[in-house]
Amino acid sequence: MTDERLLAALSRVIDPEIRRPITDLDMIADARIDETGTARVGLRLTIVGCPAARTIESEVRAAAATVPGVAAVDVDVSVMTPDQRAALTERLKGPGSRAMPFGPGTLTQVYAVTSGKGGVGKSTLTANLAVALAARGLRVGLVDADVHGFSIPGILGLVDETGAAVRPTRLDDMILPPVAHGVKTISIGMFLDPDHASGKAVAWRGPMLHRTIQQFLTDVWFGDLDVLLLDLPPGTGDIAISVGQLLPNADVLVLTTPQAAAAEVAERSGLVAAQTGQSVFGVIENMAGLPQPDGSMLEVFGSGGGALVAERLSRATGHEVPLLASVPLSLALRTGGDAGVPVVVGDPADPAARAIASVADRLAARGRGLSGRSLPFSPA
Repeated sequence: MTDERLLAALSRVIDPEIRRPITDLDMIADARIDETGTARVGLRLTIVGCPAARTIESEVRAAAATVPGVAAVDVDVSVMTPDQRAALTERLKGPGSRAMPFGPGTLTQVYAVTSGKGGVGKSTLTANLAVALAARGLRVGLVDADVHGFSIPGILGLVDETGAAVRPTRLDDMILPPVAHGVKTISIGMFLDPDHASGKAVAWRGPMLHRTIQQFLTDVWFGDLDVLLLDLPPGTGDIAISVGQLLPNADVLVLTTPQAAAAEVAERSGLVAAQTGQSVFGVIENMAGLPQPDGSMLEVFGSGGGALVAERLSRATGHEVPLLASVPLSLALRTGGDAGVPVVVGDPADPAARAIASVADRLAARGRGLSGRSLPFSPA
């Protein structure tokens, strides 16, 4: 007979991938305390070779041991049957649902981060912004939509000892995204074999790219998110257009560097996003000078690019597009990305971390829902 005290203790064990109590996921087949004081727990894992198996079993043992009167803990580990797994998948996603949950009408705030040029630090900024938002208690998802130049797994530390991206767990046709620093993350790098991921290029064209992004948004189970960020490839190519079609409700964050040449291209990326029905929420200027020991700023890449892009996009869209932050050049920002420890958690006092945190504060203040979203740009 199930012991309610034991069940209550086990409800504190959270599945690290699904992020729900294991008692809510039908993972407990048995929970009783026998006459000898032994807590006997039947634990059902979702799949054979579940990557979180040891963590879950260890936490189950620890939770059971806290129940008064328990002298020993015995855990019998098994795996869900196909029918049990199908029932779990249906419970999580809804019956027969393959709808994309982040389109118009979603309560999740969706942000597509874009830039005109590559090499401006867009992925690093996006990853740090996601981590900063998660640190504020928000439920955050991150889609690495830069299929040809994926780098998010490395920046977030979602790699194994060989440097290959960790693989997501599959529950039948549902994909559970790995979690790092509180951010649920998906990237094409997680699906490539190690040889491909380390040395070859993803040579895909429009239709395959579109299907990949669509699958990321449909088959990956992010759960109920407060914020979803998409790290787009630079420029205005196939993926940017696909994201505009799939997520016309997304707000766009335009990343630029200070020099005029980068600002001009960044402006174009913002306008193309706006022409698909998306709204431009703001501009972030990266590499905005190198702080000097005397407190001055060495403007390595010039100055004024971010403000210029914000001014031009405001004029073109007919609503204010603010410059959200100017992020200075930072050794800690770079080394944190290389080490898989984003600067916002590794060195939060760093000037770059503080600038990114200010953007996170502004986005977090918007909350959930449709209110407060920017107006879309309707081209003449």
